[in-house]
This record gives sequence, C-alpha cells and structure tokens, in this order.
Amino acid sequence: MSTHSSLRKRKLTGGKKRVYRTKKKYEAAGYPAETVLGEPKRKSTRGLGGNIRVKALTDKFASVTDKRTGQTQKVEIVRVIKNGANVDYNRRGVITKGTEIDTTLGHAKVTSRPGADGVINAVLIAGKEKS
Repeated sequence: MSTHSSLRKRKLTGGKKRVYRTKKKYEAAGYPAETVLGEPKRKSTRGLGGNIRVKALTDKFASVTDKRTGQTQKVEIVRVIKNGANVDYNRRGVITKGTEIDTTLGHAKVTSRPGADGVINAVLIAGKEKS
C-alpha cells in the first residue's frame, strides 16, 4: 500500500518532494462508520478479495464480559461516558475502541472496533452493586 507519509520530509538539497502518483482504487480508504447509540443498524461493504465487511452504524447493545466471573452477557448501553480517541467523538457520543460506556451492568470499556467488526464487545471496569 502506498502512502504519502514521506512527503512531509524534504530532500537533502532542501527541495520539496512531490506526489509521484495518486492513490489506486484499492489503496483508498472508505468513510469511517462513526457508530452512535440508536436502533441496531449495520452496513455491509465489499473488501479486498470479495470479502464482506460489516460496519455498525448504530447500536444500543454490547456484549460485556465480567473479568472476575468470566461471564459475558448482552446488555443495553445507557450512555457514552468518554471517548479519548477524539474530542469531537467525545462530544457526539461516537463509539470506537477504547470508549468508556455506561451499561445496565456498570461502566465498561469497548474492546472491539464497531466500525470494522460490526459488534460492540466490552470489558466491565466498574460494576454496579446489587441491592
């Protein structure tokens, strides 16, 4: 895959490097899914080699694993607490890998990539006490 990452550097002579070609079709990336809370909605796209990729556009459920007990269950997401990946994502409530979410079980951290995997998997970081 060709990138233009070396173009920010200059030649030894001090001259600027120029783009020697545009990106090929298979090198161009698609638009990010930017998964948000809502009724479950998925989008399938064709990948390299005819593979099918599933993107989660909106979802309200997550598979949360409790590390203490080792049990995983499907729970509803209450709200997005924090997204450290991007300040704008944090404001808009976009769910990416590493996002902290509030579920019916408690606070959880997303371990999957919803825009690439099509599912939201998370690990419990602070459970709610049962009364």
